[in-house]
Amino acid sequence: MLLVTSLVRRAAAALVVGALVMAAVVLNVAPAFADDGFPFGSEMTLDVDRQPGSKRIPNMEIGDSGEVTLELWCKGGKGQFSVAGNTVIFVAGAMETRNCPPDRAQADDDLIAALTDAATWKRQGDFVSFIGTKTLRFRLNTN
Repeated sequence: MLLVTSLVRRAAAALVVGALVMAAVVLNVAPAFADDGFPFGSEMTLDVDRQPGSKRIPNMEIGDSGEVTLELWCKGGKGQFSVAGNTVIFVAGAMETRNCPPDRAQADDDLIAALTDAATWKRQGDFVSFIGTKTLRFRLNTN
């Protein structure tokens, strides 16, 4: 008898949890269930501190078809992402060379090289990582 009561309580608890999850999904109030797909149509910012003497932090806007607008520490330009599963290919387009110190220009070149070198990506909530010889972590701009 005690075993049957325990099973009934567990089944009832499972039904309540399932009903709450379904209600959250239907009402679209389920932030815990983040979309883990590639963030096409999103803007994101590199998860780093500002460089001394600069107010900028690199960011990119990814269009619905993978087209990218980059604004780096100094340079800016276009690029393109191609994605299949967790595989990613980034191809940089022409970068606008702006008047900037050599260290920032080198940091921009290093960032573009790391994006180009990335072979895979993963998303964890509001963070997207591009993984190659160096891992770049971006935060989705959700405001």
